[in-house]
Amino acid sequence: MHIETDPKLDFKDVLIRPKRSTLNSRSAVDVTRTFRFVHTGHEWTGFPLIAANMDTVGTFSMAKAFAPFGAMVALHKHYPAERLVEFLKSDVAHNVFYSIGITTEDLDKLAFVRKQVPVTKICMDVANGYSEQFLQTVKRVRDENPDAVIMAGAIVTGEMAEALILAGADIVKVGIGSGSVCTTRDLTGVGYPQLSAVIECADAAHGLRGQVCSDGGCTVPGDIAKAFGAGADFVMLGGMLAGHDECEGRVRHEQRDGESVAVGMEFYGMSSDTAMNKYHGGVADYRAAEGKTVEVTYRGPVKATLQEITGGLRSSMTYIGATRLKEVPKRTTFVMVGAQRNTVFDR
Repeated sequence: MHIETDPKLDFKDVLIRPKRSTLNSRSAVDVTRTFRFVHTGHEWTGFPLIAANMDTVGTFSMAKAFAPFGAMVALHKHYPAERLVEFLKSDVAHNVFYSIGITTEDLDKLAFVRKQVPVTKICMDVANGYSEQFLQTVKRVRDENPDAVIMAGAIVTGEMAEALILAGADIVKVGIGSGSVCTTRDLTGVGYPQLSAVIECADAAHGLRGQVCSDGGCTVPGDIAKAFGAGADFVMLGGMLAGHDECEGRVRHEQRDGESVAVGMEFYGMSSDTAMNKYHGGVADYRAAEGKTVEVTYRGPVKATLQEITGGLRSSMTYIGATRLKEVPKRTTFVMVGAQRNTVFDR
């Protein structure tokens, strides 16, 4: 048994210290980035926000809504192959990840789709990215898809970030137990505070010219700014995007003034009872569900939320004098705090 005594931090534990700046307007900053991926040499330019590959959030409709912002969507893996083939022929396909696990069924489905349409971005997503089987499958997928950008995880430590990049991943997905509808920490006691995980994994990945995607833990736009400040190249969101028109899932309506009005929407983790019953016929005898099902407020089109996110990030950048998103980590100083804000009117 070993105990690490160094503090490990979450987004709620810090604020970004402002710095003197010559920027006079939020419009003067650039929230896009250009990346060259280590294993393919391909370049991508856009706003490095990714909708999570959850079946309520990682949808075709979300990809269409994200396209004008230059942001990306990791499509959930439960779309039929024929529908994926059709969608990947569309104009917005260059900003989507095709998601897979590591089962034979997942790999066979990818091979089927790839024969009919190019698959340029692959998200290899498992709950536990520390298994040898996962590492070997990343190597196999890299060998079979030499021209695809591969994002793989979930992991939270530098040594595994290095191992995945050496195995063939271009981007490592960082975050275990930090999602809003994830109960892994309650069920297993395993996890890592998200801010520290991003800092440590980014340091390791960048040394090998790889990138990191912070997945989970963001509840407000300021958390996204903190993730970029910690060294994240991409930020993945689930709960912050739930409840919009572009999501899939049950919508609850109420009668108001004689009309049926949408008021709530179902949102659940992909390891929850809801997801297991929907796709796997229930929770297997040898495991426990590690996610929960909640109802979130119905929020209308996602465009308004994306504008709030980009607006908050632009404002954050003006506070620290970062003209380009790439400069944010160099301009960020975190201060540890006991509280984020005045909460008197939350009571």
